[in-house]
Amino acid sequence: MRRVASGFTALAAVVALASCSPPSSMDRGDGGAQSKSATPAAKQADYIVFYAAGRQSQAVDAVAHAGGATVGGDARLGYVLAKGRGDRFVEGLGDDPAIVGVSPDRAIGFATARRTGSRAFPGASSLTASSAGEPLAGRQWDMRMIGADRAHAKVPGSKQVLVGVIDTGIDGKHPDIAPNFDRELSRNFVTDKPKDEKGETLDGPCEAKDCKDPVDEDDDGHGTHVASTIASPINDIGVAGVAPGVRLVNIRAGQDSGFFFLKASLDALTYAADIGVDVANMSYFVDPWLFNCTNNRSDTKKQQLEQQAIITGMQRAIDYARGKGVTLVSALGNGSTDLGHPEVDDKSPGYPEGDQKVRRVDNSCLNVPAESKGVISVSAVGPSGRKAIYSDYGLEQTDVAAPGGDVLDGKDAKATRSILGAAPERVLRAAGRIDASGNPKGADVVRDCTHRPCSYYQYLDGTSMAAPHATGVAAILISRFGKPGPGGLTLAPATVEDLLYKSAMQKACPTPREYVYKSYGQTDTHLCEGDQSRNGFYGHGIVDAWKAATFNP
Repeated sequence: MRRVASGFTALAAVVALASCSPPSSMDRGDGGAQSKSATPAAKQADYIVFYAAGRQSQAVDAVAHAGGATVGGDARLGYVLAKGRGDRFVEGLGDDPAIVGVSPDRAIGFATARRTGSRAFPGASSLTASSAGEPLAGRQWDMRMIGADRAHAKVPGSKQVLVGVIDTGIDGKHPDIAPNFDRELSRNFVTDKPKDEKGETLDGPCEAKDCKDPVDEDDDGHGTHVASTIASPINDIGVAGVAPGVRLVNIRAGQDSGFFFLKASLDALTYAADIGVDVANMSYFVDPWLFNCTNNRSDTKKQQLEQQAIITGMQRAIDYARGKGVTLVSALGNGSTDLGHPEVDDKSPGYPEGDQKVRRVDNSCLNVPAESKGVISVSAVGPSGRKAIYSDYGLEQTDVAAPGGDVLDGKDAKATRSILGAAPERVLRAAGRIDASGNPKGADVVRDCTHRPCSYYQYLDGTSMAAPHATGVAAILISRFGKPGPGGLTLAPATVEDLLYKSAMQKACPTPREYVYKSYGQTDTHLCEGDQSRNGFYGHGIVDAWKAATFNP
């Protein structure tokens, strides 16, 4: 990703642990009082205005009364799109009882994983010979951990199962993605933004004339890696995903830079519902608020309304998708935080860069969509099976765990403890990770030239990498137990959740429960609450593809 995450990768955690410095205050101010005559007129901006059930007409009236204009909306999710000027417009809407939330229609989120390649590892890898199974199968400790390598022969997944990847896009031309990529159903709900509101570089120059990338491109690489873990096919190229027989649909909601629009997230969820997607992966959080609080005293009224809009809007979209049969899987987050007992948020609002402030938070504040109702939230484990140092956790929040990688899960940091997945060659070249001859520049990048053209892969860490393992197992369960329905097979999300939890490998809290992570002479302690059947580190357990493919519930 091109921007710093609102959270830790394992490597970022090392830096944070090593520094041990207190957070600095970055409270945003108004720059001093001005007279009314000296105050410049506020610029007109776009807003998403959520209204209470059955109060659409009152919302339209409220927009007009506040001096704005209604330009569209979506009755399915209960919002109108409006144009208005400045804080006075937003706060005027907030005074109306018909209005439950107001959010700017702009980029407001991050994908929740980052590359282990942020630091160079010696010994670049370039494989040119095939071995038993897929050429890079020996590097997939994650698939062996959950029994996916054995499950492939039993239940590889049905082509009637549709998996939506709501992310930064999918490289649909990648040799290890293309056979399972459904280009016709894929959609891009994002328009690239070269610069942010402050004039700083955001996505960079547009690659397409209309700044709308084709549906088979991913200029970041995050979404392609996620898709690869779910369903890279068995084709004697590179790796195999958890469910290598299912179809992948790119439902893009993320900017090239890794930020997300609230509106794009809403559109992605409703589209997934309407086309018959069976399970959707959401390895990101909607933001600029790492924690969304509806009544935090340190926030302005406008900021409170924005957070209310994120909570309300995403919950409505999630409810709509579940009602249409979509099982929803989310990354839990990389903040190394107990989400059941959060205390300080110093990373919000995270957009535009530099607007962050320090504020106290508590368990009433939500990370969205990980803490939204009806979402399966996934923590990450390393190759030893311990909870990854960066992974968020919490007794109420963690539903299941899955391999997400942890370069620090051993004596020395190693890229190979992360998750290997497909990477767009163009992105790697642009980032300087491949030389002019196509050779990788670090151990985090792998090239497979068993067949031509060569294909590229990268090791990544994060709960973003854990979530697609759970999504793949869900796809196996739907392949087994789904019934004919719109677009292929269908299985009620509540049933999928029940089967996913029953098939998971239960894992108890460590002893002692206060697990101490040690790295570079520093320590970080995480408390695991709960019992073996459900706890804050592993939820109902680590997902199990083999059991999902074979057990009789």
